[in-house]
Amino acid sequence: MRFVFKDLPLNTHPQAFKAAEAAQCAHVQGRFWEYHDKLFANQNALAIADLKRYARELKLDQGSFDTCLDTSATARLVRQDMTDAEGYGVSSTPTLFINGRLVSGAQPFEAFETIINDELARR
Repeated sequence: MRFVFKDLPLNTHPQAFKAAEAAQCAHVQGRFWEYHDKLFANQNALAIADLKRYARELKLDQGSFDTCLDTSATARLVRQDMTDAEGYGVSSTPTLFINGRLVSGAQPFEAFETIINDELARR
């Protein structure tokens, strides 16, 4: 199994791009998933000050994180993820692929179970 996460900040969420940058800044310090979880738990508080506070709460190197975020050092990575998503026809979140099969939107467990069982049966 291979799990790949790509950023796709949507235009309908004005703070999403900077939040994606912040998560990538946390990734530089090896803490992407912890930071990612913090963002999802606090989706209504994504101002720059909030993003920096989350880094502090997670005990990241604050100076490095702030510099990364303030200079948009990871913006290129986020834009590349967006380009990749567009190339695969992805325009919404969440979107997943299971053995190349598109699963778009929030789906119940049974939707994934059906596809996974079908794929296992093909082997």
